[in-house]
Amino acid sequence: MGFNCGIVGLPNVGKSTLFNALTATQAAESANYPFCTIEPNVGRVAVPDPRLETLAKLAKSGKIIPTQLEFVDIAGLVKGASKGEGLGNQFLGNIRSVDAIVHVLRCFESDDITHVEGSVDPIRDAETVETELMIADMEAMEKRLNDREKRAKGGDKQAKAEVDVITAVLDVLRDGKPARIADISKEQGPIYRSFQLLTAKPVLYVCNVSEDEAATGNQHTEKVAAKAAAEGAQSVVISAAIEAEIAQLGSAEEKAEFLESIGLAETGLTQVIRAGYALLEQITFFTIGPKEARAWTVKAGSSAPQAAGEIHTDFERGFIAAETIACDDYIANGGEGGAKEAGKMRLEGRDYIAKDGDIFNFRFNV
Repeated sequence: MGFNCGIVGLPNVGKSTLFNALTATQAAESANYPFCTIEPNVGRVAVPDPRLETLAKLAKSGKIIPTQLEFVDIAGLVKGASKGEGLGNQFLGNIRSVDAIVHVLRCFESDDITHVEGSVDPIRDAETVETELMIADMEAMEKRLNDREKRAKGGDKQAKAEVDVITAVLDVLRDGKPARIADISKEQGPIYRSFQLLTAKPVLYVCNVSEDEAATGNQHTEKVAAKAAAEGAQSVVISAAIEAEIAQLGSAEEKAEFLESIGLAETGLTQVIRAGYALLEQITFFTIGPKEARAWTVKAGSSAPQAAGEIHTDFERGFIAAETIACDDYIANGGEGGAKEAGKMRLEGRDYIAKDGDIFNFRFNV
């Protein structure tokens, strides 16, 4: 399992349509009225990685197992969610459990699909959702602050450390900005993360446009891109309607031909995955053999033992060393044997930092 993303947004912006297309299922009922999604729908999709197929062919692997990306389709939010309006309490609880937020914004005009605010304005819509999350975070931090200040006055050092972090977070929230831009030191990081703040989660804005604007975007998507850049977030432009059509096609060849016919180089799913990886600083490593070729996801900056732990905790606990070949070297030399002969296999120890595309064979002893 790689990571999970909660798909959020106002009602009728295309959340469930996107979810259905991305997971190629109809698990979420798409309907033109608010709250057609009552319970969060969860879908997992394979992360496409051409390197994995190439490696599998060279190793003559019996199975190919890609890493997985999980999407959670969360009920639409309305103003007052932080006070429990609509499905507010449920929405906030569901979003708290995901790693990142995929914020779908309506960037297309249509007389057939009603908008909860009566007009199309993605920046306004984004701010509506963000405001509710910031209010929820602010209320949670203010309650915690009162308790921690009392403990700090009694000499509790941990409480004093928490007060410092809470104060930094409240400073930005009260200024109408998300917690993720608060000035938090590396030492304060564990405390900050323990708060599970809604506005601390990384955000990917997905601009849902009409089919004829999928390749070019429009004035709405330009404004969203500027907003994302200003706050260190990311944005992509896709058409949920096109993704739904692609999901119905059978073969990769059919999908490629369809994309080419409408001037697109890749699917929206691929864009979302790439942006999600960058957002969460994820990298992919591989284990390759005759039985299976498999991709794994680990946080960038993870050590070799931590990467081994993604496979099994025993691998991390009893880690000895990692036989390592870079993906490009494996391919260039025709597989493991050729890479070894060319001197491209390295034996890495506990301090080695995993790199994207590493092929590992872990040595361990428990």
